[in-house]
Amino acid sequence: MDDTTHLTNDQSIKLFIQRDYSEGTGVKFQERFPSELQGRIDRDEFIGILRGINDIFADAEALSFKAFMENCCACLTGYLLLFCMPTHYEKCVKRAAEYITEKNLNDLNRRGIFIIDPMEKGLRCDLYDSDNSTRKAFNKLEDFLL
Repeated sequence: MDDTTHLTNDQSIKLFIQRDYSEGTGVKFQERFPSELQGRIDRDEFIGILRGINDIFADAEALSFKAFMENCCACLTGYLLLFCMPTHYEKCVKRAAEYITEKNLNDLNRRGIFIIDPMEKGLRCDLYDSDNSTRKAFNKLEDFLL
């Protein structure tokens, strides 16, 4: 299977970054550079963004004393505690969404690239004509959600 799946329409090219199952079923994305991004972004910079996303999800799924205690307290309260506070995993998912938003605003949008939060429907990149405004790309977000 290809590293990317192409979803096209007349406004943009959509790339789907495949999951990496080489280390198990945890959330991790392949750190490969799609050829469609050639000339739009430096290879190392894009791989660095993917590694940043992968690191956040690795932290979310890592075993730690804090996560252990959180689960013990949730069990002792009949999981009612989870209604009062977000879990470590939920905090990390939010952190990943904030990281992606920050990278989109500061680095990627000016190059005609828009990354969708992987919790929506997988990690997707939207390549749009850099002559178009960033707002147009954000307005086309619903095109990703097939």
